[in-house]
Amino acid sequence: MITVHHLNNSRSQRVLWLLEELGIEYEVKRYDRNPKTMLAPASLREVHPLGKSPVITDGALTLAESGAIIEYLVERYGNGRLIPPPGTPERLRYTYWLHYAEGSAMPPLLLKLIFDQIEKGPIPFFVRPIARVIVSRVKNSFIEPQITQHLDYQEAELEKSTWFTGNEFTAADIQMSFPLEAAAAQAGLDAKRPKLMAFLDRIHTRPAYQRALERGGAYELSF
Repeated sequence: MITVHHLNNSRSQRVLWLLEELGIEYEVKRYDRNPKTMLAPASLREVHPLGKSPVITDGALTLAESGAIIEYLVERYGNGRLIPPPGTPERLRYTYWLHYAEGSAMPPLLLKLIFDQIEKGPIPFFVRPIARVIVSRVKNSFIEPQITQHLDYQEAELEKSTWFTGNEFTAADIQMSFPLEAAAAQAGLDAKRPKLMAFLDRIHTRPAYQRALERGGAYELSF
């Protein structure tokens, strides 16, 4: 039996959704963030040394990292579902988006979260003006332009097809859901990019997505 070590408001929601799409039986072991720090509890390190989520266990196997988990579940249990056939252009795009989501799309969003917290958090009065000038310059000169560039790129790609790999829904779309939901929650993704917003509307109405929310609990996005 697969066990999903599920941290509330985290990337592990994608794993629950994938399992629901594949119709695989699984168990959920819940972990809650520290309400002050929003960090995962130390008990997750008993499952995996990094103490991060998502993590799954499947028999003797313990596996972390969203992309690795998705690849494993689709290859072992998918029976050809949610992945394009080998050797096709769609398969190459599938691999690309599966890795792009965390490798390229998420870093500027994480930087924004960190710098927003610095900007809003307590700063000693004697360094406050300098710190806030630095934060503002980094956000305005690098972080915000990077987010804009990536969202514009993703919008343009969805003008070519319904889903990121083509006209069929795949596990790469599940992987891409998190950075897009994060961008909509915290980084200004809105109706000015209608293709991306339509993508979010489509995934939110999928029955498997709704079942995953029921299994995983309330979902208020946290990076």
